[in-house]
Amino acid sequence: MTSFPLTPVAFSGEPRAVPPDAPFTWLHQGWALFAAAPGQWVAMTVLLLVVFLGLQLVPVIGGLVAALLAPTFVAGLLHAARRLGDEGRCELDDLFAGFRNNAGALVVLGLLFMAGWAAILLVVAVVAGSGVVGGVAAGVIGQPAMGVGIGLAGFFLAFVLKLLLGIPLCLAMWLAPALVYCNGMAPVAALQASFSASLMSWPAMLVLALVSLALGFFALLPMGLGFLVLVPVLAGVLHAAHRDIFLG
Repeated sequence: MTSFPLTPVAFSGEPRAVPPDAPFTWLHQGWALFAAAPGQWVAMTVLLLVVFLGLQLVPVIGGLVAALLAPTFVAGLLHAARRLGDEGRCELDDLFAGFRNNAGALVVLGLLFMAGWAAILLVVAVVAGSGVVGGVAAGVIGQPAMGVGIGLAGFFLAFVLKLLLGIPLCLAMWLAPALVYCNGMAPVAALQASFSASLMSWPAMLVLALVSLALGFFALLPMGLGFLVLVPVLAGVLHAAHRDIFLG
């Protein structure tokens, strides 16, 4: 049984390797944090979803603003998790803590993440476009079957590239908001530290990714209402992983 408040620990600045089963401990702690204040967590999640859905309705820039502010809101969830763990309580206003502390660095973090995805999508578009051009050219010279094959191969290669390039970016990003907000690290240093820590404990990262995908699938089943629980639990997982890897 996880009890609150948790004993604060010092920031070492160096990651440590965790065992492959560590994500199950993080999930247990994430659930314990949710169970300690379910009303506040559901209210924060609803507010978060309303903000992001509202931004998506803004033409052209809405999605960009949402992506830019995502690390800031993640910091707010982390603040709530840390406060609940340290003080035994959290409030709805904790969701906006990232706008009051290290906001500039968190926005830069969002900008770097967007730039990384833009670069990946550009590479994918070039590869897919090359496949389409090659397929059309083959069709023009009277080889339609070859053209279809070249086109499909180009799209498959683009998908593989997106996956191979996207995974390192996500590994660099997932602990970065915690390192920027909680430990005051610079955005680039936080991305590097998160990526290094993830590589050091890659079996645990793989287990966490698979379990999170499975939980996300089940959260979708009741008309997506499961995310009202899953989002807070995953915020608790991030808080627990940050403590375990960098503060343990």
